[in-house]
Amino acid sequence: MDALPRHPFDPSDDDKLREECGVFGVIGVADAANFIALGLHALQHRGQEAGGIVTHDPEHGFSSARRFGLVRDNFTSASVMETLPGEIGIGHVRYSTAGSKGPSQIRDVQPFFGEFAMGGAAIAHNGNIVNADALRRELIERGSIFQSSSDSECIIHLMARSLQRTIPERMKDALRRVEGAFSIVAMTRTKLIGVRDPLGVRPLVLGRVGDGYAISSETCALDIIGAEFLREVEPGEMVVISGSTIESFKPFERQSPRFCIFEHVYFSRPDSIIGSRSVYETREAIGRELAKEAPVDADLVCPVPDSGTPAAIGYSLQSGIPYAMGIIRNQYMGRTFIEPTEQIRNMGVRLKLNVNRALIRGKRVILVDDSVVRGTTSRKIKEMILDAGAAEVHFRIASPPTAWPCFYGVDTPERDKLLAATMSEDEMRAHLGVSSLRFISLDGLYRAVGVAGGRDPKKPAYCDACFSGDYPVKPTDQMARGFKLAEPALPAE
Repeated sequence: MDALPRHPFDPSDDDKLREECGVFGVIGVADAANFIALGLHALQHRGQEAGGIVTHDPEHGFSSARRFGLVRDNFTSASVMETLPGEIGIGHVRYSTAGSKGPSQIRDVQPFFGEFAMGGAAIAHNGNIVNADALRRELIERGSIFQSSSDSECIIHLMARSLQRTIPERMKDALRRVEGAFSIVAMTRTKLIGVRDPLGVRPLVLGRVGDGYAISSETCALDIIGAEFLREVEPGEMVVISGSTIESFKPFERQSPRFCIFEHVYFSRPDSIIGSRSVYETREAIGRELAKEAPVDADLVCPVPDSGTPAAIGYSLQSGIPYAMGIIRNQYMGRTFIEPTEQIRNMGVRLKLNVNRALIRGKRVILVDDSVVRGTTSRKIKEMILDAGAAEVHFRIASPPTAWPCFYGVDTPERDKLLAATMSEDEMRAHLGVSSLRFISLDGLYRAVGVAGGRDPKKPAYCDACFSGDYPVKPTDQMARGFKLAEPALPAE
């Protein structure tokens, strides 16, 4: 199939960290593919580039469909869904974070499938394997033939070379060779498998739907199919579901969990639950903490929609400054301008966001956003607010400065493209041209997500590498290409 564009055009996308991927699987439900399509639709925020579904039934064996684009455009027609029979299946929505960085190929779209001596298996992966280059070289030297540029395909080849006698045992064997972040759903003819890396960097949850079960990246996808949330798959755990039986294994060496703290800030949907905490309530708490740390005299608190909304509400409640929708988001821009002209591109962020001029004119405005990456969109939004007649523009950011790239399943720019890696906070304020700029502190973020004492630098409770440069798993492939880790902090005198 011909290569297609990676994304519908979105003029603000280059100033956001890209979501990783989403995975979903069900077992023991009639028309499993329909449930999977609904689950993937709920996880669409985690990947809009492509999606795929694999199912199995005794009469037809394994069936698969992989498509570019959104779930609603590819997995809603009867002609497609009828080709995916069975009561067991898995699915994946993708944004490429490893492998080819040019236009995507259909061969990179997951789930991946392989035939083994004991039967077929399919696998869908959210995360990033930081030693994939080394594994790929080793596997190719030993005769493996790769079909994709994805790091996830290494797992299939490692399973194929394992001497274990069952697919779950082969998967355990393979994943012990893998370094990095992985939340995986996999399937055989009769089993649904969920695995989470020992650090638990990426989310994975377990639910019950009727007499069957579901495994998902987030609880919001369980909600859409009417499934009951049972629990999170624990860091370092493998669950194997067959019929009504759930088996739990701990195949990896135990480590202190380091869940991605940015899931709380941006990646997860606000209606999901993480670690028994509502994501929405956590983001509101972040806004409250930000208001305590960085107060400013102003007339309105306005979110940069949609990701800044809960934090803006929290900031408003804590500060007593009125909340207002000063910026309105056009929900349909992405579908309208898939192939924009250069003139349309030059309109930039105005295609997606428009200022509520009557509300803004003459006001001192606090804009609350989730992050600043390159700063390009922030500058454009500031210009729009000033053009609408605002007296002052103050930025308040619901995460610490993003100064380091993520190598665990998030597509971030190279370090020298990150504004916070090259400028101080005051230099960033001058660069953006705003009246003031403040980020929540890393300790403040930890307090907002429930760690009362803030961040313990000797034993952080989360992966916060994009803010601190403290990588819980060394990115060995990137280091081989010249990436340098942060210098260790000098002990206090």
